[in-house]
Amino acid sequence: MTPTPIRLTLADLEACFEGVIPSIISTADADGLPNISYISHVAVVDDRHVALSNQFFAKTAANIRLNPHAMLLLVDARNSAQYRLELVFAHTLEAGPLFDHIALQIDASSAQVGMAGIMKLRNLDIFRVVSIEAIPSQVQTAELPRSKRNRLIGAARIAEAIAAETDADGIIDAMLEGLRAEFGFEHALLLQLYEERNQLVTIGSMGYLPSGIGSDIPVDEGVIGAAAAGGRLVKLSDMSRIRRFGAAVRATSADENRTRAIPLPGMPDAMSQIAVPLVAAGSVRGVLFLESRDRIAFTSDDEAALSMIARQAAMALALSEKLSLETEPQRSVPAQPPTSEKTVQVVHHRFDDSVFIDGDYVIKGVAGRLLASMLEQHQQSGRLEFTNREIRLDAALKLPDFKDNLETRLLLLRRRLDEKRLPIRLTRLGRGRIGLLIEGRLRFSKDVV
Repeated sequence: MTPTPIRLTLADLEACFEGVIPSIISTADADGLPNISYISHVAVVDDRHVALSNQFFAKTAANIRLNPHAMLLLVDARNSAQYRLELVFAHTLEAGPLFDHIALQIDASSAQVGMAGIMKLRNLDIFRVVSIEAIPSQVQTAELPRSKRNRLIGAARIAEAIAAETDADGIIDAMLEGLRAEFGFEHALLLQLYEERNQLVTIGSMGYLPSGIGSDIPVDEGVIGAAAAGGRLVKLSDMSRIRRFGAAVRATSADENRTRAIPLPGMPDAMSQIAVPLVAAGSVRGVLFLESRDRIAFTSDDEAALSMIARQAAMALALSEKLSLETEPQRSVPAQPPTSEKTVQVVHHRFDDSVFIDGDYVIKGVAGRLLASMLEQHQQSGRLEFTNREIRLDAALKLPDFKDNLETRLLLLRRRLDEKRLPIRLTRLGRGRIGLLIEGRLRFSKDVV
């Protein structure tokens, strides 16, 4: 008895649509003369349709208009299994959510090879799938391991952990630790959008040494910037095909002191990257970024789970910012003589608000201005305790009009000081309260140079 063949669906071919191995389309003109072309992007529209980026050679595009029938060859990059799809042209898309998603993917991958703005998507051709056929292989293809982790259950657990936290520190740690424990991801960054600088700044890090806390990237640059600019998830599944943004190693303390810039961390041998926007109340608040040494490391299930987690984190961070206005009475920092006679030299450069402690670059911008203000007040009056509310109301600080990320700016500053192991630290005394710790005698000065 002949076994009944397994009916394939587009969902079974998920890895074929990752863009790792180019697809091949075969068309014919009105007289039946065939033509073959490579296609960079093929996407699933629904269970009966696929979308092909219209970047064909002129002959292929002309053939499709003359003869709507085509054959498409797809390859699974995980085990080289091949599939033949019989297609019929349906219509063309020039706008809409699917068009925007594919255009963003093309823009991001183009930027990685230094061709930003050059390879623009003109339109998408939508085809109806008539049949799907597995092409027999002369060698047995490898069995693909099934994931033992349930992404929906994992996402629910991470969301629950995030919801249990009330401050930005706890929210960020719950998310990153959850991604490691539940999903097995080892390298991730969380970046906050700073609109006044049109930049994304790293406020959470996992798997990198140094952590890169305080590093920044312009909005619309690279995979991370593209996700922020477009407000949509961006994924690259095979970095061997493109030159990785920021691959050059630039991380040394001497460089930081010279450039006043913290290098964005990254894996030089990363094969997969994914950037997921944090959206709350319809606005992009930041980006969750992950990378892996494996090709096709992030599946469609990962995309859905990470999107849910990112939304939960965005809402939780927004709520924590509101709660930080409520000053919670807790322990205070007692005034006491310095624990060391060593002088702690701090210089504040006002032209960019950069702060150096004992010659080491710490931070700049609004976070630098916040630190300088607290240190100056301590030098003048011995003050060691501050509240979020008074910081927001301090006109001398000239905070941006949008002050809805003060809590994360303070978190960034606190984590940066901790990572540098400097003699000046910030500590959280309770909701909306910050303590200043100084190991030595402060000598604070401002420099206009």
